[in-house]
This record gives sequence, structure tokens and C-alpha cells, in this order.
Amino acid sequence: MNTAIPSLRGGAILAIRSPDLDHKTQLAQETATRWFARRLSLRSPLDAALPDRPGRPDKPELTPPTQVKKRSLHTLKGRIALLHAIAHIELNAVDLALDIVARFATEPVPHSFFDGWMQVAYEEAKHFRMVRARLNDLAADYGDVPAHDGLWQAAHATRNDLTARLAVVPLILEARGLDVTPSLQAKMRETGDLESAAVLDVIYNDEKGHVAIGAKWFRFLCAREKRDPSKTFHDLVRANFRGPLKPPFNDIARAEAGLTPSFYRSLTSTSHA
Repeated sequence: MNTAIPSLRGGAILAIRSPDLDHKTQLAQETATRWFARRLSLRSPLDAALPDRPGRPDKPELTPPTQVKKRSLHTLKGRIALLHAIAHIELNAVDLALDIVARFATEPVPHSFFDGWMQVAYEEAKHFRMVRARLNDLAADYGDVPAHDGLWQAAHATRNDLTARLAVVPLILEARGLDVTPSLQAKMRETGDLESAAVLDVIYNDEKGHVAIGAKWFRFLCAREKRDPSKTFHDLVRANFRGPLKPPFNDIARAEAGLTPSFYRSLTSTSHA
């Protein structure tokens, strides 16, 4: 890759801005690799401006979540629609991890904070490529099916508060993946699509680590500010997230990632309009 990466923040911004998804994921991984080798500074005067929205190709068409159709996984179309939805989530997750690094690069946090989120960005880029390759195997591609824009709206709502961003993105949105993925894996196996189930296995195991990184730094910031983590989580979710949290919860996987029931159980039936 010939792109000049001025710094960790600069590389993250270049990746966020790129509408070419091969280039975006390559840049994310290259920036992570250079950062892990300590071959980049954290910031540079040459860093581009951080955009309000990530770069995207013309397709897929973005629609409200309520207009995204549900399909049976027992049909090829249904499996393609599910894999497309997962690809869309993973692509947003690449940009969200990069955005945490770029947007909060001036926060007084240890360098290991950025190590964690670049690990997440690297793995989300890997996930997107794996799901896209599986779509290609099924004679489909990312962009073929409409997708919704809810994930980026959550990021935009928490753009000025790192603690709120950690509460909403890893501890709600990513943790949701731990709840729903095991049943999707089982359904894929039932239909005989073992290749897609294997891709979901990789994603599921990596996502546990991503939620753990979110929980670790959320607790770190709460401890530094002498705030109670569970209460702070409740307050931030009520202020920044629309709608109740939906069971069923994968309590075991969540607990392994440091997210105990005291965080989320009491938020299930509360309205946050």
C-alpha cells in the first residue's frame, strides 16, 4: 500500500474517510500493524480532518431499520440477507473502532487504550472481509441488499463523551452480538451452511474480546472519576440510547467479558424515549 500514514490518528482518519472498502480495511490493518510495532506517533499536524460520516460506496442503499425485511434462513436469499446484515455491522464496527481512536486521541489515557481499539479495528476489518468473501461464494456481494444506518447514529450521539461512547458501542451494540450469534450459528448449521457458521464462530470469539476491551476502559474511566460503573452505565444509556435493551442475554459470555448483570438487567423494560 502506498498511502502515507502520518500517525495513528491520521491513519485511522484516512481509513474512516475511504469509500473504497478494500482500501479502508487494508488501511485499518496497516495502521494497526505499524502502531503495534511503535512505528507511528499518536498524532501529527499532517492528520486530515475527522469526517462526520465514514466514507461509503454508492451501495447499499441505507433505509430506516423498520424497512429492512426479515427472511427465512432456510432459503439462499435469506442467508444472503443475513450475511449482508452482518457485513454491514462489521463494516460499521471497523469505522467505530477507528473513530474511538481518532476522535479521542487527545484524551489522557494510556497508550494501551489505543492498542486495544486498534486490535478491535484490525479484527473487525478481518470479519468484514470474511463475510464479504462468503457472500461472494454465494454469488452475492456487499451492497446488493438495503441496510440500515442505526449504528452510525449511535456513534454520532456520543461523539463528545468517551465514557458514553464506551457504554453505547461496545457495551450495548457489540454485547448484542454475543446474545444473538449463537442462535444464528445453530440455524446456519441446521440449514447445512457450515461455511457461514464457521465465519460466525470466528466473529463470536473475537467479539468477546471486544466487549472485554470496552468494559475494561469503561471501568477505568469510572474509577478515575470515582463513579460507580453500573449506575454510570444506566445514566449514560438512558441519556444516549433509544429504547430498552432486549433479552435474551448471553449472561455467560457477557460475564466473561466483564459485563455483569448489574449493568444491563434493570434496563430491559425501561423506556428511554
